[in-house]
Amino acid sequence: MLRIIGVDIGTSLTKAVVFDHTGVSVAQASAPSQVRHLPGGAVEQDFEQVLGTVASVVREVTAQLDGPVDALALTGQGDGVWLRDADGFCVRPAISWLDGRANALLTEWQRTGVTREVFRRTGSGMFPGCAGPILAYLDEHEPSSLDRAAVAGYCVDAVLQRLTGEVAVDISDASLPFVDPRTRQYDDDAIAACGLSHRKSLLAEPAKPHTVFRLNRAGSELLGLPEGLPVTGGPFDLPACAIGAGVRRPGDGILTAGTTLACQVLSTSPEFDPEGEPAGMLLCTPDEGRYLRGMPAMVGTAGLDWACRMLGIEVATIGELLAASTPGAGGVRALPFLSSSGERAPFVDAAARAQFTGLSLETTRADLVRALCESIAYAARHCFESAGLTGTLYANGGGVRSAEWTQIFADVLGRDVVIPGDPGVGARGAVLVAAEALSEPFDVDVWAANSRTVKVQPQVAEVYEQGYVDYLDSLASARQQWSR
Repeated sequence: MLRIIGVDIGTSLTKAVVFDHTGVSVAQASAPSQVRHLPGGAVEQDFEQVLGTVASVVREVTAQLDGPVDALALTGQGDGVWLRDADGFCVRPAISWLDGRANALLTEWQRTGVTREVFRRTGSGMFPGCAGPILAYLDEHEPSSLDRAAVAGYCVDAVLQRLTGEVAVDISDASLPFVDPRTRQYDDDAIAACGLSHRKSLLAEPAKPHTVFRLNRAGSELLGLPEGLPVTGGPFDLPACAIGAGVRRPGDGILTAGTTLACQVLSTSPEFDPEGEPAGMLLCTPDEGRYLRGMPAMVGTAGLDWACRMLGIEVATIGELLAASTPGAGGVRALPFLSSSGERAPFVDAAARAQFTGLSLETTRADLVRALCESIAYAARHCFESAGLTGTLYANGGGVRSAEWTQIFADVLGRDVVIPGDPGVGARGAVLVAAEALSEPFDVDVWAANSRTVKVQPQVAEVYEQGYVDYLDSLASARQQWSR
C-alpha cells in the first residue's frame, strides 16, 4: 500500500499526518503559523514562515517512519490572496481570508449589484476576504504589488509552486469567486464585474483533476524528501475535510467546527438559483460530477476564545460550564457574529455584529457560554438549511472535541452527528485524493470504520425548535439595524 504524507496548512497551525491502509494515523506533527492582525482590519501572513512550518512537520513525521514515503498530498486554507513572482516568492505579505480591508468596497458592491452579478454567474457569494474584493482593493490602493506579481493565488498553490516549480491552482480554490461550476472555467463577465479584466493574467489556470506534480530540487532540499517524489496540490481544506470525513452520497453534509464554522453539502448538480441569497460557495471537487454547496460562516471557536478572554476562564472549562446551564441558557439569547469582517454565510454582511439579550442579575457565566454555543449551533442550522442537507451529517474540528457542545449541535440540528475516529480529516482527504490520482485508491469504507455517532435527544431538540425560531427573528431584526 502507498504511504502518503498529508499536509494541512491551516491558518494558525500546519499539520502533517501519515495514514496506514485502514485510515489510522501512524505519524503526526504540527507547527504553529503566525497571523498578523493589523490596523484597518488587515490580516496577513508571512509566506516564508508558513512554508517553514510545512518543512518542519514533513521532516518530523518522516523521522517517525521506518521507511520511505510514496507521495506528498497538500491541502490548506482557502481564499485570501497570495501574490507571487514567477519563481514563487511573495511580492508582499499574504493576505488572509480573515482580512477585512475590503469591507467598505464589498458593501458598495452589494449596493450596486456587483455581488449579485457575480453570484448569478458562479453560484458563489463574495465576502471581504475572498480574491475578488481583495484584488480590486489592491488594484486601487496598492497597484504596484499587482504589477510586480506573476500569480495571484492561494495558500496551497503558493506552497505547491515553491515545492515543484509549477504554477497551477486546484479547481476548488479557483471556484470562489470567478469560476462557473458548470464549465469549470473562469467566467470573464464575473471578472469584468469586479473591474479586474486587466488583471486576469494573474489568475493561474485550474489544474486538471488528479494532476500529479513532482518535487523539484529546491523542494527536495527544503523537505528532505527525494527529488521527483509525486506531489498533489488540493483540494483546499473545506472539500478535503468533506472527502476525509466520509461525505459520499448526495445530500450528505459536514460540519467543521473550527475557528470558523464551515457547513457543506454534497451535490451531483452544478445548478443553482441565480436569484437566491448571494452567499456561500459552490465548489468544484476532484470528481467532475460532484460539487459541494458550502456555507462557511465566520462564527466558530474564535467566539469561544473571545468568551474565555472576557470571562477570565480556560477553554478546558467550557464543557463543565455547558453542563452547568440548561438548554435555553436560562433565557439568555445570542447572535454570535463577533468577527470584524461580519458574516459571509448563509448571508453576507460586513456590518454583522454579536448581541446578547435576556441578561439579568441571575445570569451566570455558564448561561453566557451556553447561549453563545447554542447561537453558533443555530447558525449552523441556518447554513445547512440553505445548503440543502438531507443525508448523513459528519463533523470535525476543534469544537467537536467538546462532547457537550457536539450534543448541542446534534440537538439544535435535530439529527445524529457522525464524528470520524481519527484526527487530521483534512489531511486524510488530501491523501485519499492523492491515492486516486496515483491510480492506487484506498478502500474508503475501511477508512470510515473508526467513527462514533452522537445521537440527537428528541426532548431537548423540541426546546431548540422554538429557540431556532427566536434566533431567526432576532437575526432579521438585527439585519435591519445593520443596514442603517
